[in-house]
Amino acid sequence: FVVFAGMRTGSNFLERNINSIPDLRSFGELFNPYFISVERNTEEYLGITLEDREKDPFPLIEKVRAEAHGLAGFRLFWDHDHRVRDAALADPRCAKIVLTRNPVETYVSWKLALATDQWVLTDAKGLRESTAIAFDKDEFVEHLAGYQDFLRVVRTGLQKSGQTAFELEYPDLQNLDALAGLVRWLGSEHELTRFDRSLKKQNPSALRGKVSNAEEMEQAL
Repeated sequence: FVVFAGMRTGSNFLERNINSIPDLRSFGELFNPYFISVERNTEEYLGITLEDREKDPFPLIEKVRAEAHGLAGFRLFWDHDHRVRDAALADPRCAKIVLTRNPVETYVSWKLALATDQWVLTDAKGLRESTAIAFDKDEFVEHLAGYQDFLRVVRTGLQKSGQTAFELEYPDLQNLDALAGLVRWLGSEHELTRFDRSLKKQNPSALRGKVSNAEEMEQAL
């Protein structure tokens, strides 16, 4: 399976909950252009180097299939390897999960993560405080265009091949019934009965308070 998502959409939380099921395993951002595994400082994963993956991404998919006890998957964002995206869309045996979030929220969350260099939070005591970020209209337009183009390609690919995806929006991640339904849809023999709460929500305050030029942002939007 593939989770089609983007940065700051809640995909880490979704993956943690998928991985709490014994016969499902999501291997993270296998095709992130900057690293090959969750251990970001490593240059190799399952015997495949970053250079090898760039030349041919598909042996890595075979490796994770062999590694998983059950159904294997990974997260794929709009700037990840398009060869993998296209192959996944064309394969009816590959389950597709599409996770979306309000792009203004993803943009602000991304800017805050850049400012603090904190991308995942597992202990609330370790939260790095950040001052409000500045909304940049041109930067947001670029962010939005990349995200929308990616979703358009995914939607068109599904339409052409007559496939359907399991669609989730960011608020759905707090709906246990929705995630339990996803587990059943993936064909697991197990039930999701509770959330994995190992990740803590970063920057839970209202959106307006996270932006130093909120009025300018609202006018631009």
